[in-house]
Amino acid sequence: MAGEPAQAGPRPMRGDHTATVQDLFREHWLELVRLAAVMVGDVATAEDVVQDAFERLHRSWHRLREPASGLAYARSSVLNGCRSVHRRTAVARKYGPQLATSANSTSPDPAVAADNSDEVVAALRLLTRRQREVIVLRYYADLDIAEISGTLRLTQGAVRATISRALTAMARALEEDSDD
Repeated sequence: MAGEPAQAGPRPMRGDHTATVQDLFREHWLELVRLAAVMVGDVATAEDVVQDAFERLHRSWHRLREPASGLAYARSSVLNGCRSVHRRTAVARKYGPQLATSANSTSPDPAVAADNSDEVVAALRLLTRRQREVIVLRYYADLDIAEISGTLRLTQGAVRATISRALTAMARALEEDSDD
């Protein structure tokens, strides 16, 4: 409007970021769904996590300091969503048997089925949450150390150390599994 003081630096008006978020969605949706699927073990849940992440990105776009960090925000949001899924699953496992009827207790848990399907996935699930995130981002999402550092808000040295510890733990778990 005329007569209003100009803001320092160009700041897009509310809603101008929609096309940018849509472009990010189109370009990175599949990559992020795959990342989430590895983390949660279920494609449908992974799709929900990614959709929620993009909704949060769209709502919070005005808070981003650097618009180029939209993808990093989305990745972090996906990982946070995966953590929430794991927390809900843990609560369900803890209290579910007390609440479930005998008819519902015979259906297999999708997380357990995913654990049993592949030795590597099983070894991955034995890692700590942070180790699992770093390994998935590095070797599945093919991010470099700097990108992982930015996504998880860790130093690059911490990322390298976590990768090293995680690979050692996975090798030990796979070795034990092959001995059985």
